[in-house]
Amino acid sequence: MFGAPPPPSAEELRQQEALASQTVYGALATCVLLYLSPFAVDYVSKLV
Repeated sequence: MFGAPPPPSAEELRQQEALASQTVYGALATCVLLYLSPFAVDYVSKLV
């Protein structure tokens, strides 16, 4: 009954891919920081 929405343009696809890549890299960086944070806390507590 109703038509599908128009397909995204090439520029919109590039913007969405860039946003998706940025999101994935941000999530990976957060995982690394959360993994390393206990070691950093232990190191700092030994210095004090």
